[in-house]
Amino acid sequence: MKKDYFLSFFLITLLSTAAFAQKLNTDLFNKMKARSIGPAVMSGRITAVDAVWENPNLIYAALASGGVWKSENGGTKWQAIFDNMPLQNIGSIAIQQSNPSVVWVGTGEGNPRNSINLGAGIYKSLDGGKTWKLMGLEKTRNIHRILIDPTNPNVIYAGVIGNPYAEQQERGVYKTTDGGETWQRVLFTNEKSGVADMIMDAKNPNKLFVSMWQHKRTAWDFKSGGEGSGLYVTYDAGKNWKKLSKTDGLPEGDFGRIGLASCRSYPNRVYALIEATKNGLYRSDDGGMKWEKVNEDPKDVTNRPFYFNDILCDPKNENRLYSLYQVISMSEDGGKSFKTTATFDQAHADHHAIWIHPEDNNFIINGNDGGISISRDRGKTWTFAEALPLGQFYHVNVDNEIPYNIYGGLQDNGSWQGPAYIWKEGGIRNYSWLSVNGGDGFDVVPDPEYARYGYALSQG
Repeated sequence: MKKDYFLSFFLITLLSTAAFAQKLNTDLFNKMKARSIGPAVMSGRITAVDAVWENPNLIYAALASGGVWKSENGGTKWQAIFDNMPLQNIGSIAIQQSNPSVVWVGTGEGNPRNSINLGAGIYKSLDGGKTWKLMGLEKTRNIHRILIDPTNPNVIYAGVIGNPYAEQQERGVYKTTDGGETWQRVLFTNEKSGVADMIMDAKNPNKLFVSMWQHKRTAWDFKSGGEGSGLYVTYDAGKNWKKLSKTDGLPEGDFGRIGLASCRSYPNRVYALIEATKNGLYRSDDGGMKWEKVNEDPKDVTNRPFYFNDILCDPKNENRLYSLYQVISMSEDGGKSFKTTATFDQAHADHHAIWIHPEDNNFIINGNDGGISISRDRGKTWTFAEALPLGQFYHVNVDNEIPYNIYGGLQDNGSWQGPAYIWKEGGIRNYSWLSVNGGDGFDVVPDPEYARYGYALSQG
C-alpha cells in the first residue's frame, strides 16, 4: 500500500512539474473579454449624482467601486462611461451646467466606512464622458466634493477628505483657476482632517462654507473629532477664511462630521448638521453670521455620522430640508421636526446622495446602497432604476451544475445565486437571479455534489 501511495505521489509531481515547465502562451487569452452577467435586480453603493438642468433626463451616477454611469432617458437605460480608466472608486461628480459636455469626477469615496475605496486624482471630460483626462491631485486619495464657479467655469474647488487610514498633507480645499491645469491648496487644518462637506452661495460664488473633519479609520475602529475639525467660511473665493465658533452660535468643544446645506432661492438660509459633544441641527438666517440650534432630537440628528450626515435644502423653499441616513426624512418647518419621505419599503436603505431639480422641486434623484431611486412627486413615490449591475461582491463561489451557477454576498444587498450561462433566447435577465440569504451579504458556499444545499453568511 505504501508503494502505491509513493508511486501515485511521484507520478503526480512529475506530471505537474512537466506541465508548469511548458511556457504558457498568453496570446491565447488576448481576445477574451469580461462580460456582465448582472445582477441588476439590486445595485451597489452610490456616492454622488448629478443631472443637467436644461435636460434632467441626462443623469450621471458615481459609484463607490463601480465607476461612472450615464443615462440619457431619465434612468431607464444606463451606460458605463468610466470603465477604461485605471480605477473605479468614485467620490464626487459635477456637471458644468453652462456646457454640460464638461464633467468632473473626483476619485475615492468620502464616507469612511471600514470598506472605503481609495482614489487617485480628479478627472475631466469634454465630451460628456466619452473620453477622460487626469487633471492631477493624485496624492489626495479621496475627493468628496467638487464645486464649479457658475460665472467662470475655469474655477473649480475640490473638497479633499483624504485617506482616512493615514495622516497626510494632501487634504483640505484645492482650487484651480485654469480649468484644472494647476491647483492650489487654499484651506488646510492638519494632517488628520479633510473636507466633510462644501457648499457655494448660489448668488455669490466667492462665498463658500466648508466643514473640516478630523477622523481616523482602522479596520476595527473609527475615531471622529478633534482640533482639526471646524466650520469655515470665505467671502473672497478662498483667499481668507473665518472659523466659526461659539461666539457665532455654534456648540462648544471639538466637532466631528458636519453636513451643510443652503437654499438656492434664499441663500441667507444655511443649515449645519453638527456632530459634537451634543449633536444638533443648527440654522442661520443671515448668511452664516449668526447660528441657532433648532433640533437636538437624537432620531433626527444622530445617525452614524461617519457614514451619513448629509443634508440638502429644497431649491425653492428654504424651510424644506432633506436629511439622508438609513431613510430619507424631510422637514417643512426649517429643521424643527422631520418626517420620513423614503421608507425602507419605498427605497433601498443607506442614502448618500440627492439631487433636486432647481426649477422643478418635485423631481428628486437619490443615490443609496442599493442604487438609484427617482421621485417625480417630491418623495411620495419612488422608482428604482433596475438597469445598473453595480453590486459590490464580498466573495464569489460556483457550483458544479451544468451550466454552473455563481454565488456571492453583496454589500448591504443580501446573498444571491445566478447562472453563468442560460440556454434560452434573451440571455441572463434580472429574474434569473435568486436571493439565498438576506442582511449584509458576505459568503455563499454551495454543496459541491448537490447545489440545492449550501451555506450563507451575513456579515456584521
